[in-house]
Amino acid sequence: MDIIFIRELNVTTLIGIYEREKAIPQTLQLDLEIAMPNSRACRSDDIQDALDYAEVVKHIQRVLSEGHFGLLEALAECIAEIVLNDFNAPWVRVSVAKLHAIRQCKMVGIRIERSQVK
Repeated sequence: MDIIFIRELNVTTLIGIYEREKAIPQTLQLDLEIAMPNSRACRSDDIQDALDYAEVVKHIQRVLSEGHFGLLEALAECIAEIVLNDFNAPWVRVSVAKLHAIRQCKMVGIRIERSQVK
């Protein structure tokens, strides 16, 4: 399986269950591992055969900038669905972290894995 990875992507969105979190956007850190639908790009060296990670990032940033999520779990699920449905990836691992959400802790978050239902 060929996997594209995106590490330490910072995105801004409204996230949280507390009133202050519903009004003030927060920066989150994302890590993605995305299985490529096929390995044609490895042979063809053609972007048309590849999963364009720049387009994945732009799409995720757009969706997150327009929405509000109560929980990191729901946000991670939304990202997984984007990758699976809009980019036809067979499998994805999504890690989402809030930075400095807890004192004396660099980050807290969640990691999920999802795959296409066959």
